[in-house]
Amino acid sequence: MGKKLNWKDIAIRLGLIWFVFTFIVYPNLGVISSVFFKDGVFSLSAFDRIMKSERAISSIMNSFKLAFSLIFTVNIVGVLITLFTEYFDIKGARILKLGYMTSLIYGGVVLATGYKFVYGPYGLVTRFLKNLVPSLDPNWFIGYGAVLFIMTFAGTANHTLFLTNAIRSVDYHTIEAARNMGAKPFEVFRKIVLPTLKPTLFALTIMVFLSGLSAVAAPMIVGGENFQTINPMVITFAKMATSRDLAALLAMMLGVATTILLTVMNRIEKGGNYISVSKTKAPLKKQKIQSPVWNGIAHIVAYALFIVFMLPIMLIVLYSFTDPVAIQTGDLSLANLTLANYQLFFSSSEAFSPFLVSFGYALIASVTVTILAVVFARVVRKNKTKFDFMFEYGALLPWLLPSTLLAVSLLFTFNEPQPLILNYVLVGTIVMLLIAYIIVKIPFSYRMIRAILFSVDDEMEEAARSMGATPFYTMVKVIIPYILPVVLSVIALNFNSLLTDYDLSVFLYHPLLKPLGIAIKSAGDETATSSAQALIFVYTIILMIISSGVLYITQRRSKPRKR
Repeated sequence: MGKKLNWKDIAIRLGLIWFVFTFIVYPNLGVISSVFFKDGVFSLSAFDRIMKSERAISSIMNSFKLAFSLIFTVNIVGVLITLFTEYFDIKGARILKLGYMTSLIYGGVVLATGYKFVYGPYGLVTRFLKNLVPSLDPNWFIGYGAVLFIMTFAGTANHTLFLTNAIRSVDYHTIEAARNMGAKPFEVFRKIVLPTLKPTLFALTIMVFLSGLSAVAAPMIVGGENFQTINPMVITFAKMATSRDLAALLAMMLGVATTILLTVMNRIEKGGNYISVSKTKAPLKKQKIQSPVWNGIAHIVAYALFIVFMLPIMLIVLYSFTDPVAIQTGDLSLANLTLANYQLFFSSSEAFSPFLVSFGYALIASVTVTILAVVFARVVRKNKTKFDFMFEYGALLPWLLPSTLLAVSLLFTFNEPQPLILNYVLVGTIVMLLIAYIIVKIPFSYRMIRAILFSVDDEMEEAARSMGATPFYTMVKVIIPYILPVVLSVIALNFNSLLTDYDLSVFLYHPLLKPLGIAIKSAGDETATSSAQALIFVYTIILMIISSGVLYITQRRSKPRKR
């Protein structure tokens, strides 16, 4: 701290300040101004209109209802699938784990649309149920229950990753000691295992609540008219010129709720002590359920969950090779198997272009935001001035802002010339969506890069400097090679998540460059052609292959290499 800055250091800091202020701080200040100031006069008219709108109030209540419901359903399912694969001795656990991990390879609008085709009016499950109950409404899979079902099984991805590591960190010596003292299996789990899992479960609960509060895809696709949440309502209001202030106010309310929740949860988390460890750890051994009855129930539940996870995947694969008309009529015979859907995808520019557009956007954005995160983390770590710690808050600020609020603020701000960007209008250009992608991924990228960058030994840099290396040469030849595995993993994960983005794209995409998320949502509508609907399954298969490859690479890089 207090080190002398050269012109490069000053330029980097000014560039970061300009970026944070121009694209994060200033647009959100503009949204607040547009909502509460009409013609330069303070006004609460937008708030009054929200309070008088039944749809808006209902969407707010539905968001909190969904968020609180998901805390229970996702944690129950997430804990069960982790226990079945990591803690209890369940036959076929490896196969079960592969099924449970499918939530990692597709999500968002792709997952919600896939579930709709499985359980919706033309879905195989619906046709099977109608054979059993002829009076069943074909549109039974709609509303609160359908949204909760989809988001429950889509929300266990983080449990599969993080809770698995927490289970594996449980000390087996402690379990043995408790058992030798006469503790029953349930008592061992409640007093030994569960306290070790509490920190991870607490963090996962926060993530689950936030995902329910800011849900978009599932409520929009299967929520129907009677169950819409805040974000779909924001999208609806933003499309109408007379209701844009309502869209901005709803997005702001969601942002305030998110900020308050994170603050309260962090305070509660810091006030608790959940760690239960011993000095010498033994690796966990799977526990056999001694009671034949409970062992049978556990196996039945484990494989029932496996079927729920795998059924959409299997049917999506089958539908991708099925004639589009046969999908709607339910005639899934060998005679209707075809490669026409894949031929259409690779031969039609209209079908292939959304994938190409999203691929280009996701690749450029993921590389750019990772480089930007390295710069942010480097400035914070060097800490040459007493204000450098503020750059960390600038990098993490988008975490407090829902994606719809970011999109609305960018849409309202840059639809007219702005002096901060040399009076250019960005809305309607190809760079607007790219900027939004970069902003929304900065917090995650920064946290990952910061963690590895702060582990770099200072002596490595001092040795390079003592040999006459310049700071740039040191960065390229010493620092980058050390952090490269994490950098590549961050790029891959960002690319994976941006490939099917819908939340930002629906506000900011260029009319002539339709991204994949928009194309999938359009093809999932009842008014879409059968060929367009069939393309959804091809898109999903290709996306799952890409996601699986990314997941394999990142998981492989995280394991230590054996000599």
